[in-house]
Amino acid sequence: MKGGALMRTSRIATVGAVTAVAALAITGWLTPAFGKAAAPARPPHMSSMSSPPGTSALAADIAAARQATAKYSTNLALAQSDGYFIITKMMPSMGYHFLNPNVSGFDVTKPPILVYEHVGAGWQLGALEWVFTSVPKTPPLPNATYGFFPAACHYADGTFIPDSTQSTCPKTAPGSGAKFTFWHPDLITLHFWIWYPNPDGIYGSTNPLVTPFNNA
Repeated sequence: MKGGALMRTSRIATVGAVTAVAALAITGWLTPAFGKAAAPARPPHMSSMSSPPGTSALAADIAAARQATAKYSTNLALAQSDGYFIITKMMPSMGYHFLNPNVSGFDVTKPPILVYEHVGAGWQLGALEWVFTSVPKTPPLPNATYGFFPAACHYADGTFIPDSTQSTCPKTAPGSGAKFTFWHPDLITLHFWIWYPNPDGIYGSTNPLVTPFNNA
């Protein structure tokens, strides 16, 4: 999800009539912030004689996350059978987003959102993602940086439209007529690009290397 700048327990299923924040809290997609002040991003230049702070912890997190999600790396069908469903179509320099409403809280091995790239009949997992209602006071991952996704109405075919309140969401998706599934308030996002290289960094909200997929 898009932006330039999250985490801890809640849970989100497709919600209709329940009010915005209450609905998201009940289903658990959103996770509230917690803990201490967020750590700064990694300094741009560091001596080759020393490792950046959090390097060992980050390497362990990457290894655990890759081991847990390897089964989904090129198998969207399996992810869908395990409960992930589309919540956005292709977002430029990002990908298609798939949400599992049964995943709650923060666990590096259980991402609530999978971000896929699509070419022809093939799907390639690019990033894992978590969302929060505010910037976490304690980073869930070493030196994490965050993005932003505005309040929006979502529909069953992956269509979404910005909207500040759930009550004004159209009942069906403009253009496609797809069923309304849920609304969410402004969100802080945390991408984790462990399945596709990102020159903007492992926590980049967007990835210039997936730009060619924009028109796929």
